[in-house]
Formats: sequence, structure tokens, C-alpha cells
Amino acid sequence: MENVCTIADKIRKLEVKGARNVAIAAVQALDYLARNTKSKSRKAFMEELAKSREALFASRPTEPLMRNAVNWIIDNTENSKENKVDELAQRVSLCSSDFLCDLDASRDRIAEIGAKRIRDGMIVFTHCRSSTVTHLLRKAKQNGKNFEVICTETRPIFQGRSTAREMLDLGVKTTLIVDSAARYFMQEVDIAMVGADAITSEGNVVNKIGTATIAAIALEARVPFYVVSELLKFDPATLYGEYEAIEERSRDEVWKEAPAELVVRNPAFEVTKRDFVQGIVCEEGVIPPHSINEVVNRKYPWVFQKKQCLSASALS
Repeated sequence: MENVCTIADKIRKLEVKGARNVAIAAVQALDYLARNTKSKSRKAFMEELAKSREALFASRPTEPLMRNAVNWIIDNTENSKENKVDELAQRVSLCSSDFLCDLDASRDRIAEIGAKRIRDGMIVFTHCRSSTVTHLLRKAKQNGKNFEVICTETRPIFQGRSTAREMLDLGVKTTLIVDSAARYFMQEVDIAMVGADAITSEGNVVNKIGTATIAAIALEARVPFYVVSELLKFDPATLYGEYEAIEERSRDEVWKEAPAELVVRNPAFEVTKRDFVQGIVCEEGVIPPHSINEVVNRKYPWVFQKKQCLSASALS
């Protein structure tokens, strides 16, 4: 549990950034726990996993990919016929490995599909830093496409700087802009692509604060706006009436020396309505946002099991 709590703390402090990296860290934490457990019985081991789930879920409220991953691994272990602790631990390790392999395969498939939307001479607009988006752009570059990227700096943590560095490393001409210049530059671009931290049952997208503004600006400029995301960022809890939690972070990230009487708000995410989204680029293709339930149910039916729909808010 010590390692799980350490990982949960790193996720909470944003030392682990990005939905995909958060999910990977959580899966690896479960694997480490299983390999080093001191539990002597099936009951004790499953209780240890349950406590790990609570700690990881509490680390960040807006992380359905991580929650889906943890639920899948633990439920597969709980529903197995193994009774010996070493066999259960082996089950956790096997499920962890399988999930990470499938996650890599999904990202590669998304890149293969999405890269076809990038054409020679295009200028691509993106916001924040999404490893799935950058993987797609890397694939487009490998396919011989010649394009440029405009990315926002993405205050207050400046994740856009990471995107800019990655694009430069790929040899892509890149322009970094302040967030408030998005409308000014949108007239120059051909396509906008962002990642997602969560997708709701209505097909709305939860992503870094500023995404909804960029989507509205893209619509005004008649620029197609795509969300690039693994299907497992779908939050099944929203199907049963829950709202996707919007994390609000410390005021110190915005202004550390701010006057004490000043109210400083720092929401990390916001909801972009599906009406602004041209399509979701996922492992099943480019799909309309309103079809998300059908597509997830076809690909990952286990997500809709009521037990799986445990949200972070339900644990708090």
C-alpha cells in the first residue's frame, strides 16, 4: 500500500500528468502491490486491492480511464477462481500487462486513423498536452505529411510547452501562443485536435480548461474540431445520473503571492458540448459524439456493469 499511496500522491500533485499516464501509473502501482503483497489470505489480498482502489480514485476526480483500468483489473481478479494469494497476485500482474498492451494498441490504432485527417500543408491547432494527439501527429509525420502546429501555452501549468518541445523534436514547425490569442490565430489553421480526460454518456467531452472556448472559436471560424481519445475515457457513472467531477486546483498555481482577500479560481477542466465536436477519433474510427454509448458498449461491454460505474464522487 505504501507504493500505491506514493503514486496516488504524485497523481494528486500533478507529478504524473495526462489521463493516459495517470492510468499507466495506477496500473503499475497495482502490479507492484501484487508482486510485493504480504497478505496471507484471499480476503486480505482483496481488501488490500480495495483500499488501493480507494486511494487511487481519490487522487484525481476527473480520471475515468484510470478508474476503468483499476476496476477491470480488480474485478477480473475478484471474479477469478483462484484462492491462493500468489495465484491472485499473478492474476493482477497478468491483467495489468494485458491492459497496458491493449492501451498501447489502442493508441497506435487511433494514430493510424487520425493521421489520415492530416494533409500536406495543413496547420494543426492543439491545446494542452495529449500523448494521444502527439502520437497521432508523430504518425502523420512518419507517413511523410508536411504540416505545422500551433499550440497554446495552456496556463497555469504550461503543458503546451511540452507539446511544443515534442513537435520540435519531430522536426515540425511549431508556434506557441498565449491562450487568449486562440481566436486571433484560428483563422490561419485547417484543423483543431485536442485530447480528452473524460467523455460523458451524452457525448460531451471533459478536457483541460480552455477547450470549450477553443471549440467555440473553431466553430465560428469553420475549422473542424476533433477530439482524439481512447474509448475507455468514457465515464459510465454519467449514464446513471452522475456528473463528471470537475477538479478545482490550488490558487497558488495561478498566483502564489496573491492578496489574501482576493478570490482566485482555478478549475482544471471544463465540459465541451458535443455540438462543437466534429468527431471523436478513437480506436473504432472517427465517430459522432452522440454514438459514444453504442460504440463503447460494442467494444468494452464490461464498462456498463453497474459495479464498474463507481465514480470518484461516490467514494468521497
